[in-house]
Amino acid sequence: MNRLSGKVALISGSTSGMGAEEAKLFAREGAKIVVTGISKEQGLKVVDEINSRGGESLFIKLDVSSEDDWIAAIRATQEAFGGLNILVNNAGIIERYSLNDTTILSWRRVMEVNSMGVFLGCKAAMPALIKEDKGSIVNIASISGMVGVGYPAYNASKGAIRAFTKIIAMEYAQMGIRVNCINPGSIETPMFDTAETDVAAQRVGRIPMGRVGQPIDVAFGALFLASDESSFITGTELVIDGGLTAC
Repeated sequence: MNRLSGKVALISGSTSGMGAEEAKLFAREGAKIVVTGISKEQGLKVVDEINSRGGESLFIKLDVSSEDDWIAAIRATQEAFGGLNILVNNAGIIERYSLNDTTILSWRRVMEVNSMGVFLGCKAAMPALIKEDKGSIVNIASISGMVGVGYPAYNASKGAIRAFTKIIAMEYAQMGIRVNCINPGSIETPMFDTAETDVAAQRVGRIPMGRVGQPIDVAFGALFLASDESSFITGTELVIDGGLTAC
């Protein structure tokens, strides 16, 4: 229950889905949590649940595509909790369009949230992490960034996160900062729930383990990468997909 004792973690997109599960799990393991997202109402629900169980957390509104929001969020985290040890870049969106139906506006929106959001988060958080002598960044990508099935903008944005993770891991390894990414498969989240029924059914049918993943499955992976148990792991990818990409 103390795998993150004494740590401070900021998790983007943690008002629902995988991010909320990560926030609650990290809190149970002793971390102080900064819940962030667009919806204050949803964010405060997560905070209330954490705090009612003896944890310590707060909510900060954060648009991950805004550099000003990121700078303000990191500053507020340091003021509230005295520092930052863990960053989980979890926020993401999907727009389900083929190449012909993808507009420039749609492409930019997905890239700004999914890819630029990770870039801005890492850039804003890095000085705070370095100040603590060591830290961990966990970027949430997707198996969609590994394969050629899906939607152009979304897949490209997640593939970019995979490459970016490795570059930043190498750049900051000697400063004590570890950077890894998780590639989830089909996970039962609000984003998955909006998928077309036939597409979702096809995906489930192809998963060797015979089920979709749960947010807690990803949260446990993030916990491992955020904790000191993975102190010799950086620049790597953890695939959590029930064996789908092994087919």
